[in-house]
Amino acid sequence: MPEAKIALVDTDAFLDEKAGIVRLVAAAKKVEGEFQPRRTELTNLQQQIDKATADLQRAGPVQDPKVSAQQQEKIEQMKKDLQRKGEDAQTAYQKRLQDMLGPVYEEIGKALDVFAKARGITLILDVTKIQGILSASESLDITRPFIADFNSKNPSTASLTTQP
Repeated sequence: MPEAKIALVDTDAFLDEKAGIVRLVAAAKKVEGEFQPRRTELTNLQQQIDKATADLQRAGPVQDPKVSAQQQEKIEQMKKDLQRKGEDAQTAYQKRLQDMLGPVYEEIGKALDVFAKARGITLILDVTKIQGILSASESLDITRPFIADFNSKNPSTASLTTQP
């Protein structure tokens, strides 16, 4: 039976702003920045719905029921628009995130293989994906050394090649 050397890695730490993989964090921030205008638009639309709803609740008892019905219909349409725009934005965000982070994660996977082979590691377990690890020695955790190694070999100035 071959001898196995096992190590643990915390892939969630790769996206840590201070101690994570610089290129991955930069790509994620780039996508966040690209979608900020949509987030602002959705927030503004929600505020308009809230204001229209509050206005209707105040004026509803004293105004013509037809006017109230029209206002309610307008509010319902705004809610549908918000939901549709929110779903569209979420779909576009997920696709863009995959387009930007996917190639970096591929590089990370390859680098992790090289890192493991150079250290004689035969199995790496991702602690974020496995529920069964209750306790492990810190010496098994290669997250920080791997991040440092990856960042030193892949500077953040390397281009994020995928364009919108």
